[in-house]
Amino acid sequence: MCARIAALSYYLPERLVSNGDLQAENPTWDMERVGQKTGIESRRVAAADQTATDLAFAAAERLFSNSSVRRDEIDYLLFCTQSPDHALPASSCILQNRLLLSVNCGAIDFNQGCSGYIYGLQLANALISSRSARNVLLLTGETYSKYIHPQDRSVRVLFGDAATATVISEDRPGALVVATEVGTDGAGCNNLIVPIGGARRPYAGESLREVCDENGSIRTEANLFMDGQELFAFTLKRVPALVNRLLEKTGLTAEQVDTFVFHQANAFMNEHLRTKMHLPKEKVPLSLQDVGNTVSNTIPLTLSRIAPQLTPGSKVMLVGFGVGYSWGACQLEWGEVEVSND
Repeated sequence: MCARIAALSYYLPERLVSNGDLQAENPTWDMERVGQKTGIESRRVAAADQTATDLAFAAAERLFSNSSVRRDEIDYLLFCTQSPDHALPASSCILQNRLLLSVNCGAIDFNQGCSGYIYGLQLANALISSRSARNVLLLTGETYSKYIHPQDRSVRVLFGDAATATVISEDRPGALVVATEVGTDGAGCNNLIVPIGGARRPYAGESLREVCDENGSIRTEANLFMDGQELFAFTLKRVPALVNRLLEKTGLTAEQVDTFVFHQANAFMNEHLRTKMHLPKEKVPLSLQDVGNTVSNTIPLTLSRIAPQLTPGSKVMLVGFGVGYSWGACQLEWGEVEVSND
C-alpha cells in the first residue's frame, strides 16, 4: 500500500506581534539584533480564549472547504500537540466531534513537538500499510504562547502559534511517502520543558516565584524553559547523522534531493546546520520570518508555502528535531497535492 500526502492547509491566529511591538513593551530588548540573528520579524499569537484545538479545527475546515477530500472519507485522526485543551480527554476526540467525522474514525493525540509532523507521517503510513486506515487526517496545533512568561526574551521572541492539516491517503494522488527515520534521546528532556503542571509536579495553586536568569529573562516554573546552547549542540550532533541514515535507506545522495524542509527553529541554527551539511542555500527554504518557530507546525506550514515551486517527481526531504529530545526525517516524492494557503 502506498501512502501519499494528498492535501495540505494551515491556519494562523489573527493577532500579529511584531519585533517593534516587543521592543515597545520591553525597551531593554535589542530586537533589531534579535531579528537579524533569528530571522523572525513577527509571530502570530492565539487569543486568550483560543486553544490549539481551535486552531487545528480551523486548519481542517479550510482543508475540507478547499480540497476534494470529504470529511466522511476520514477514518483516522492523529493530533500532534503539546498544548492540549485538557489533561483528559484527548483533544483528538474533541476534534473528531467538532469536525463531524464518523464515529467509526479512530482518534489519538501524541505529544511530540518539533519532530511531531514526521512521527505523524510515519504513523499514518503504518496505518495505511497495515490496512487499518485508508485516509488519515493529521493535525498539528500549538499555542506555546500560553506557556511563555511575557518577560522571557529567550523564548518569547522565537515562538508563534499555528495549526496545520494534512490528509494522507492510500488511493489519492499526492506526494509519496518513500521512507522515514526517527530517533529519541530523553536525556535532554530538561532542556526544553515546562517544569510544573503535570502529574510529576502538579501545580496546586501555590504562589509561583519569578526568577531572573543571567541574561535578564524572567520566568516561573510554570513557564516554558529552554536551554538554547544545549539544543544547538544537540541539533548539530544528531541531524546530519539522521539525514545520512535516511539517505542510506533510500539509496539517494544529498545532491539528488531537490529540497530539504528543516524544522524552522531559527535562522541562526538552521544556517549553521545547512553549512555543516554542505547544502546549497537554494535547497533549504526558510519560512519563519512572519510566523516564528511554530513547533510541530513548521514543516507542514513551510511545505504548504513552497508547494507552488515543487514539480511532480521532485525529491523532498522533511527533517524535524527538538523537544524530547526527538528527531525524525521523511523522504517524499512530490506529486499532485491539493494545497490551501492564506
